[in-house]
Amino acid sequence: MAWENAVFRENDLEVHHPGNEYQPSMLAGATADSALSVLLPTIASSPQAKNSRGVNVGFANIVGASGALREVLDLVRTVSPTDCTALIEGETGTGKELIARAIHEHGARRDRPFVKLNCAAIPLGLLESELFGHERGAFTCAVARKVGRFETADRGTLFLDEIGDIPLELQPKLLRVLQEGEFERLGSTQTLRVNVRLVAATNRDLAALVSKEQFRSDLYYRLNVFPIRVPPLRDRLEDIPLLIMHFVRTFAEQMGKQIDEVPAEVMQALVSHSWPGNIRELQNFIERSVILTTGNVLRPPLAGLKRAAEEEGLGAITLQDAERAHIRKTLEHTRWVVAGPNGAAARLGIKRSTLYFRMQKLGISRSDRTPLPAQQSCREAALDLPLD
Repeated sequence: MAWENAVFRENDLEVHHPGNEYQPSMLAGATADSALSVLLPTIASSPQAKNSRGVNVGFANIVGASGALREVLDLVRTVSPTDCTALIEGETGTGKELIARAIHEHGARRDRPFVKLNCAAIPLGLLESELFGHERGAFTCAVARKVGRFETADRGTLFLDEIGDIPLELQPKLLRVLQEGEFERLGSTQTLRVNVRLVAATNRDLAALVSKEQFRSDLYYRLNVFPIRVPPLRDRLEDIPLLIMHFVRTFAEQMGKQIDEVPAEVMQALVSHSWPGNIRELQNFIERSVILTTGNVLRPPLAGLKRAAEEEGLGAITLQDAERAHIRKTLEHTRWVVAGPNGAAARLGIKRSTLYFRMQKLGISRSDRTPLPAQQSCREAALDLPLD
């Protein structure tokens, strides 16, 4: 099923496509080429594409029409009118700050401050001061009183990004202000009270950090009142063409360019890419593509994108995973015969007892004969790992 080209207009979005309808089952069982042929007609006929150029009504700058995104926005609508803490989870670059701002703007505190702080971007020694403020002389270079983010966000919303990076020694003070609404500035004995709605975000597994005693369980339970999981871009394939169109239009207007067309093969390559950096990576790539485009047809540097994907694939496997895959591949070739001149141990150049030990250590069982994924098998075909 061939694609027609996507064409941009100044006041509306026009997509040339066959007159077929999208069905979820079609995408699930389709090849890359046929699945992509289905995506553009769906987006072109969706209400989100016809209204606000793909921007969801009531959510400025949140572009997409997928069911996964709509579920997130439904949760935002549900939690926004309340004052409860929301925990936004998701990979880097998925747009967690946009979701946090949407929660604020749809709540009763929309006319009050929205204050944000990236906890991973502040040095450990300064983070407490950034959160709670300090008095003059509280430490070296504290030449004046500083108001912290909690005070600034009083009666508004405080967004703490990368909250999983807050050090353990600071977590009790954060827990106190969340539960009691009170704290002291550094170098002060005066207790201050604030009324702040907290929205936190993280790309880390906080529950796993709790089990490793790297994050306080009581703080985790206090944060995890209303979790919202933002899906990665690879789980929102329907949204990629809309995002591409949105970013092309945005950057072309900023740079004074007229880009009217995205070729079908370009759109197919972009939708097929895994985008490990999610929307942020896609946005930066489209910006670079618009800069490099000299005519009215988008000409992105697809060769660099392919090379980056290959490098990522090669770096995504650990040495232990490679050893496990190599042993399993050899066992499959010998039909799981370990001993004998044609057995796996002989082919690997190790003793039978050594192979049994490695199989036990790596969790390889005779009962587990599921074939390796084709991509992993090919990746390991050239490996000759020393097993002794």
